[in-house]
Amino acid sequence: MARSSTVAKASASLPEPELRLDKWLWAGRFFKTRSLASEAINGGKVQVNGARVKAAREIRIDDRLEISNGEVCWQVSVKALSDKRGPAPEARLLYEESAESIAAREARQEMRKYQADPAADLHGRPTKRDRRQLGRLG
Repeated sequence: MARSSTVAKASASLPEPELRLDKWLWAGRFFKTRSLASEAINGGKVQVNGARVKAAREIRIDDRLEISNGEVCWQVSVKALSDKRGPAPEARLLYEESAESIAAREARQEMRKYQADPAADLHGRPTKRDRRQLGRLG
């Protein structure tokens, strides 16, 4: 049996459709699982219209979301609702990212490019002397 998908666009005559925030974040590919989305929401990493919310919060079209996932931050406006996770190009149709958010994300990505690789200082296995020094520290 095929699962029906709830995809809605703004309409004046119908009541405004709503969808749980954690489902929408999962369908929009901001998080790999709904449980990760719920943890982020409960941890205050996701705000709806500038307010901290719970995972079961119903979102509507044109709501403004601020999402932090690790070092990456998005400021998006909800353009469509879907409870079905699809390919990335379809997921991008669910939201519109602000120009400031895009610029900040690209600037942060550019800065990461020039940071030193953490493993660059490692040169193979520690020597006996290095192991003794590590033993004294711990």
